[in-house]
Amino acid sequence: MRLTADYHTHTVFSHGKGTIYDNVKAAANANLKEIGITDHGFSHPAFGLTKSKIPKMRVLCSDAEKELGVKTYLGIESNIIGLDGRTDLTEKMYDKFDLFLAGFHKFVLFYPSAFFKVFAPNMFTAYLKKDKPSRSLIKNNTKTFINVIKTRPVDVITHLNFFCYTDVSEVAKAAADYGTYIELNSKKVHLSDEELYAVAKTGVRFIIDSDAHSPERVGEFSLVEQTLKRVNIDCNRIDNIDGRFPKFRFAAFKGGAGR
Repeated sequence: MRLTADYHTHTVFSHGKGTIYDNVKAAANANLKEIGITDHGFSHPAFGLTKSKIPKMRVLCSDAEKELGVKTYLGIESNIIGLDGRTDLTEKMYDKFDLFLAGFHKFVLFYPSAFFKVFAPNMFTAYLKKDKPSRSLIKNNTKTFINVIKTRPVDVITHLNFFCYTDVSEVAKAAADYGTYIELNSKKVHLSDEELYAVAKTGVRFIIDSDAHSPERVGEFSLVEQTLKRVNIDCNRIDNIDGRFPKFRFAAFKGGAGR
């Protein structure tokens, strides 16, 4: 198995340690054809993207692509902040980005309803109940993720079940229906083998991402390789390996050709 592209990487513009150039250089060294620069969304008060810096990021992506020969997308790993599926990437900002990733993160500025029904109970469960979520919490979380997929042209759901416990089968069914990828995250395991098998049974498609927060991890996917040795997933359903490229919905939504 050979990784064709890594669409989830972070830089100094949010929570990463390297520059955009550093990440693209690392992608070139790893023989990747494409890379996504997908820093954290705006609603994170500690290390979210700053809107005023987006034009500079666009120039840096273009310059790195021209010099290093790796197709470089300016994306965002947006934060899920509302029960209705809203994220901190709003439609008026769509034209600023090439990739639209979405995930649940701790300590972001949630809408009040989401704070009390999603964030607070998930943190309580994670830290005090040792990952034993209630049925009502799983129901709320699952509904939130499905609403994100249905109402936003999200390319990728990142690290599903990271501090937000869902019915993974139902989330994956929605992703399959709407053309959103489920990420196989190589930074940390967030799905048990049983959960990943349940996700795979839905027919959803996958991409492998490093979730790199430092340049040396760009293109690194050994953790996913280990998982795939245990969980039987048809590798033909992973769309960024062995020369294949994903068909992302965000570009198509904006009127582009997509893939």
